[in-house]
Amino acid sequence: MTFLITPIARFFDSTVLFTWDAFLALGNLVVPKLKEGQVVPEGHDGFQGKWPEYKPPTEGDSRCCCPGLNTMANHGIIPRDGRNISFKELNGTIHDTFNFAHSFCHFTTKFAANLLNKDYNKGRFDLEEINLHNGIEHDASLTRLDHVFDKGQGKPHIPYVEDFVDSASGKDKAGNVLITAKDLAGFSAKRRADSTLSNPSFSLDLNHRMFSSSNNCTLLTLFGGRRDDIKVFLAEERLPDGWEPRLRKVNGLTIAGLNSLSIPVEIRTASKAKALIKEHKANAEQKKA
Repeated sequence: MTFLITPIARFFDSTVLFTWDAFLALGNLVVPKLKEGQVVPEGHDGFQGKWPEYKPPTEGDSRCCCPGLNTMANHGIIPRDGRNISFKELNGTIHDTFNFAHSFCHFTTKFAANLLNKDYNKGRFDLEEINLHNGIEHDASLTRLDHVFDKGQGKPHIPYVEDFVDSASGKDKAGNVLITAKDLAGFSAKRRADSTLSNPSFSLDLNHRMFSSSNNCTLLTLFGGRRDDIKVFLAEERLPDGWEPRLRKVNGLTIAGLNSLSIPVEIRTASKAKALIKEHKANAEQKKA
């Protein structure tokens, strides 16, 4: 009967999760925002922008395709060696560090546990385990070479990071340079087009396209699109001195809230990537002629 019970249980879990998330999203609309300096809870690493010492990974440390998790390890918020991490404990730690909603944290950590066929409540993992290709890791990442070119996935590809942050075209009232949704979609489309044309085993299904755009959009929400902060985060996998999440909603970044931004970004990204590929093929045909 397991083949029946498991899908039913997962459907029930999903229904509860997304209902919970919807209530958190509604709460964000009516409850006042957190004050600056109080987004990270008092008593947690990072309160008022005071983060533990940053130390780059050393030989033997475990790292993965996710800049956020690597950053937490580099600051010692989770084990510095990136090993023997509890799924259940990671849930709360991600919330406290980045102000993701509890519903979002539960969804992502449980997804990772299921991906690795481990028990969410008791299981532990090393960061490198989630580099499983086409699990959380996917082709056409903003910061990583495709898996076929770099199976490690533990380090950012700096030329990609530099090209991405150099595409920033916005500014806020204080003069901070911002990466906009248009910039994000444009660079992500370029990565997809380049990967499609250069990677003989390129794959990016709808689920991974949506995951990619959702993940990318956290740079616009949690980091407020600020180019200088994003460059430090992506290139060094470090939190800037004094940084706290720019999103100050009391219930954090919900799945619903992120989807409202990531869906339009994904539509723009897909359209632009298709146009770039078509243009490249047309130019190639002209050269042949």
